[in-house]
Amino acid sequence: MGEFITRYEGRCWKFGSNIPTDALVKSQYVFEPMEEIVRHVLEDQNPRFPREVQPGDIVVAGFHFGQSSGRAIAAKALQATGIGCVVSDAFSRTFYRNAFEIGLPSLEVPDATEIVEDGDVVIVDIAEGFFRNDTSGLERRVPAASPFLLRMLAAGGLIALTQSDPDWAGVN
Repeated sequence: MGEFITRYEGRCWKFGSNIPTDALVKSQYVFEPMEEIVRHVLEDQNPRFPREVQPGDIVVAGFHFGQSSGRAIAAKALQATGIGCVVSDAFSRTFYRNAFEIGLPSLEVPDATEIVEDGDVVIVDIAEGFFRNDTSGLERRVPAASPFLLRMLAAGGLIALTQSDPDWAGVN
């Protein structure tokens, strides 16, 4: 396993509140190959996103991001776009857990969407609980991801953790 990174810096893609998993991956694409799914991720919220997202970009969304169905394919598709991490004012609990289970770094930052705009450069550190809009200089400190979730991310997700660490359940 390589060096585990908890700090991300990239261009912000800002989205609103109450975005369901069906907006991340429309039902007609659920059984398509991931290459096809990625071409449609969040396209109804911002048609530019699936065409212009770059590796390391950061999604910042409002409240209840990833609500409704608990399909893990939504988190997997977002991860497959190459984003560095996702930040939300408040995640749907199921999406939040799915993100960590597949190895997608996530941080909950109340009012994150109030201090960013599309295209701003943002810095996120999930182990430190740090969020900064580097374009404006505004920043927030929040609780960091738990040691167990960080360990899950370091392993590459839940399945990788259970396969690589016989004591995985003993992590706080």
